[in-house]
Amino acid sequence: MTERSPDSSSLEERLAAERVSALRRIAALTGDWDGIVESSTGVGVDDEHDPEGATLAFERSQIEAQLTRAHERIADLDQALEKLRAGTYGNCERCGGPIAPERLAARPTARTCIACAAR
Repeated sequence: MTERSPDSSSLEERLAAERVSALRRIAALTGDWDGIVESSTGVGVDDEHDPEGATLAFERSQIEAQLTRAHERIADLDQALEKLRAGTYGNCERCGGPIAPERLAARPTARTCIACAAR
């Protein structure tokens, strides 16, 4: 096993911390989802005609979208961590060239360089 540079260790810690944050977000959203479902159980909610039904449907839709984004974030972070461990982190998936450090600092899960992302 090769030793990692301090930069890759701190990057791995950052990615892992962001992953934990996303998992916490999923747990909180799941709790919100459960609360909405529980509050609507046993109530004849007609989303089309009941003003409260429309609100509940909107809230469910918002939480579903946020959960989807959080799960996608975890997948992106997992892929970045795999690349870091494999020594391929920071290489563009399209052209194979390096991804600018500034781009990775702003978006550590970036898969492409700026030029390829602009295409």
